[in-house]
Amino acid sequence: MLLGAIADDLTGATDLSLMLARNGMRTVQFVGVPPRNTDFGDAEAVVVALKSRTIAAGDAVEMSLAAARALLAAGAEQLLFKYCSTFDSTDAGNIGPVAEALLDLLGAEIAIACPAFPAAGRSVYQGHLFVGHSLLSDSPMKDHPLTPMRDANLVRVLQRQTRGKVGLLPLDVVAAGARAVQVALNEAAAVGQKLMIADAVADADLRVLGTALADATLITGGSGIAMGLPDNFRRQGKIGTTPLVASMAAPAGRSVILAGSCSAATRGQVAAAIGARMPALRIVPAEIAAGTQNAAGVAEWIVAQNAEEPALVYSSDDPASVRVVQHSLGIERAGEMVESLLAEVSVILRDRGFSRFLVAGGETSGAVVAALGAQALRIGPQIAPGVPWTRSIGVPDLALALKSGNFGDPDFFLTAWDKLDD
Repeated sequence: MLLGAIADDLTGATDLSLMLARNGMRTVQFVGVPPRNTDFGDAEAVVVALKSRTIAAGDAVEMSLAAARALLAAGAEQLLFKYCSTFDSTDAGNIGPVAEALLDLLGAEIAIACPAFPAAGRSVYQGHLFVGHSLLSDSPMKDHPLTPMRDANLVRVLQRQTRGKVGLLPLDVVAAGARAVQVALNEAAAVGQKLMIADAVADADLRVLGTALADATLITGGSGIAMGLPDNFRRQGKIGTTPLVASMAAPAGRSVILAGSCSAATRGQVAAAIGARMPALRIVPAEIAAGTQNAAGVAEWIVAQNAEEPALVYSSDDPASVRVVQHSLGIERAGEMVESLLAEVSVILRDRGFSRFLVAGGETSGAVVAALGAQALRIGPQIAPGVPWTRSIGVPDLALALKSGNFGDPDFFLTAWDKLDD
């Protein structure tokens, strides 16, 4: 194993795993910190998926350090801390505290922070994060129920989370090439800067950064920052090229979509699926709280649908409605009730012959995969930028598509199945 990665949620880990696999690295994704003495087989990159994005900062640090130590003990030469391309966080963390803890663990002087992912419409210019043509603070992320992002200046955002000084690696330096980036990082480290927000508006910028970071012990960013890392190992003669498959064999069984994200993209996908007459059932937190909607009943509704087509169960709602629910039930309780119900539904369905799960939302995906008991995933074909099909390793044998709420075209729920072979 050459590259060890720590992702702060499950869909982000899958996104990163796809990026590494697309660029020719044999990649395996683990759910949770790998047990001691885990055999990673022939994996050249191992991505550890945590559920640490929205937990207390101290807990996120402890969990991330445990993952880092496991990866280093297995031989990782370089560590990557992966977070969302929309820099999801609060002023308390968890991006800054985890990044600083990893720097301390490695004894490293400085690391970049770059969430840019141009293929998904995320770019960083003059330290400001754009979602499409809008500043992050003007995008739907401003209404995220757990991590509302209302400041697009990432230098400011990260500085509020860290003890050390945060700087900017501007686009003109990146455009000047890898050597210019290395010089700028060395100069920043010499004056005590610990983290640098790196501009990137195109894939070429991410590849320049990747080349410049060949000798870095720690890198932080979105999945885009991993684009240029495999070539570093390839130039050193440590890896060849492993092609990404165009489709994936899937275990026999029925299909289902579980959507817990309330992002604008997922709401559009739900609307498109309903418009195409896909059977759909809405999860209502108030009904869960009242006991009138439960996992057994939801699962029975799904089982009763046409076995040849997927059915959709969703809790997605517009921001105003989400705020009403949160006010009534509490932010954490509302989210946990939906995640717990969908996780319980997934187990019932697995035991009833369902083996193909498409899950939307990072928190929902984490809850569902943990409940299903999948511990390691092999990366399959890309469905959309940042979203592949995966197949679990060992028991249970499942096909899983784990989608960040913000990713995918409107027809995602309808077309994802085309990548699976019976």
